[in-house]
Amino acid sequence: MKWVSALSRQTDIDSAVQEAAEFAIRQLGKDHADLTIVFVSPQFSEFYDKVPDLISRYFKPGLLFGCSGGGIIGNGEEAEQQAALSITCAELPGVKIQPLQLETTDLPDQDTSPSVWRDWLKVDVEDNPHFVFLADPFSFRGEEFLAGVDFAYPSSKKVGGLASGAQALGGNALYLGDKIYHSGLVGIALSGDIEVDTIVAQGCRPIGKPMQITQCEQNMLKELEGTPPLEVIQELHETLSDADKNLLQTSLFLGIEMDPMKDNPKQGDFLIRNLMGADRESGALAIGALLRNGQLVQFHLRDKQMSAEDLDVMLTRYLKQGNAENAEGALLFSCLGRGKHLYGKANHDTDMFLGKLGKIPLGGFFCNGEIGPVGNTTFLHGYTSSFGIFRPRGN
Repeated sequence: MKWVSALSRQTDIDSAVQEAAEFAIRQLGKDHADLTIVFVSPQFSEFYDKVPDLISRYFKPGLLFGCSGGGIIGNGEEAEQQAALSITCAELPGVKIQPLQLETTDLPDQDTSPSVWRDWLKVDVEDNPHFVFLADPFSFRGEEFLAGVDFAYPSSKKVGGLASGAQALGGNALYLGDKIYHSGLVGIALSGDIEVDTIVAQGCRPIGKPMQITQCEQNMLKELEGTPPLEVIQELHETLSDADKNLLQTSLFLGIEMDPMKDNPKQGDFLIRNLMGADRESGALAIGALLRNGQLVQFHLRDKQMSAEDLDVMLTRYLKQGNAENAEGALLFSCLGRGKHLYGKANHDTDMFLGKLGKIPLGGFFCNGEIGPVGNTTFLHGYTSSFGIFRPRGN
């Protein structure tokens, strides 16, 4: 298995493809790949349709897969708010690569059997596949789709992101083979001699203590251990530093524990969701997720320092698992709200990833939503960096 990644900042589409393609094939050492992943910035939107043909002038891409992105990642670098194109290629002996193209507006029933979902996706569960998904944000029923795929393929890893750079339906590009789509979802199912590890950094730090939901209705959080949540926040406010008190006003989130079997949940074990509103009279909060009684939750804060610390924690945790030394390539699906917008400088997340894990070929893009697991469940996130790390299954 071999991965390579290239980035071009050329402002002419022909020159950008040529520069990235020639760099990639030099690194690969041959003029053909099994899988080629391309991400293209919206500065090239009028030329989206040309990209597959341009790439095939320079090498045989195998299966071409990719999308448009408001920021582009290639060769371990981030290019934001500028013309950019990245090509990430993989030589994958012993790996089956199955292309997927779906319109997710018409999903199987949520209460149907896993076999119906498998028939719809046409991917054999016996292959033990892992998935990378790229979707159009204007036509993707994200949470329902991911819940169904988790139901049908509970042991499979799923990572990916929502295409970005367009303001309306039809403006994004999704690449699969020699075809271009402007809605729905494209994906790949990878099986055989390949393993996918995931890291999801949601950019938050927990405050206070984990508490159990004692009363809720759908997404309305009414009581935490018998106390209205607004009252819990007021009590929490008194214990915080001045800096955290200020953040509490603008950057407060709720973390929902995703693995009820864990007695002592840590940072990263919580799914981070927005606070949508409050009922001052009852003290209830509206949360951007469905809740259930008995769940463990904890309030979280987010800023650039916490985002950096959280990524460091998650990378260190992965490093301790011992798989990083066998990693051959990686993809990063990062939120448009991260990068220079959050940190005030480019390459923060990519530099930290490479500094911690070594010079793994790294491609990706800045997304309108990021796909990755928390615990054993896959979610659509915001403000997150979701990594897919690829290594031979034998290692």
